[in-house]
Amino acid sequence: MEIDPVLTLDSIFKGLIIGIVASAPMGPVGVLIIQRTLNKGRWYGFITGVGAAISDIIYALLTGFGMSFISFIIDDPSPTKKMILQLGGSVMLFAFGLYTYKSKPQTNLPHKTGNKKGSFFQNGLTGLLLTLSNPLIIFLFLALFARFQFIIPVKEDGLYHPVEQTLGYLAILGGALGWWVGITYTINKVRTRITVNTIWMLNHVIGIVVMVISVLSLLFTITGRTLY
Repeated sequence: MEIDPVLTLDSIFKGLIIGIVASAPMGPVGVLIIQRTLNKGRWYGFITGVGAAISDIIYALLTGFGMSFISFIIDDPSPTKKMILQLGGSVMLFAFGLYTYKSKPQTNLPHKTGNKKGSFFQNGLTGLLLTLSNPLIIFLFLALFARFQFIIPVKEDGLYHPVEQTLGYLAILGGALGWWVGITYTINKVRTRITVNTIWMLNHVIGIVVMVISVLSLLFTITGRTLY
């Protein structure tokens, strides 16, 4: 089985970006992870993030399989069809950034964790189930997949690139896990300074960054250039 090194690196890079962006907003799961990091310790918060990351990869796979029906657009040499797909992804990404910017963490605070730490499995399971309970994340993956053209193109013989595709999805998982490693480490270091306003500011920063990226993507697509 021949492996395309360029496509492999491209898939891994895109997967890492998608995994980070999908995990970054401080919604109910993010706030829960921060709470557990503060109340139970860094590793309990991280394990909750692992559960959330597993849920993310499940939704990413569902999105990827669901988008396979438009793979002909990506493989089609017509630049117009590719531009429409990328423009749609940019617009959806901007809407997601605006939603993140305007979200209020105080309305997303889960119930307090209580004094019992529970097992790592229990903490990870709650992170998984809480993230699975929000199927709207599929729309975020749709926007990211469309923007970055994450559907792996088919070979001339009509077969997909299984190795490159697998590494791409693993990179999504790696990006999500990397985000939670960084967040729980940082929260653990500055635990005395964390407030609702901190989470509010973080959502503002994340929302602005996502909106800027979406606008740049829109401009680059219109001018026929790429972001990387």
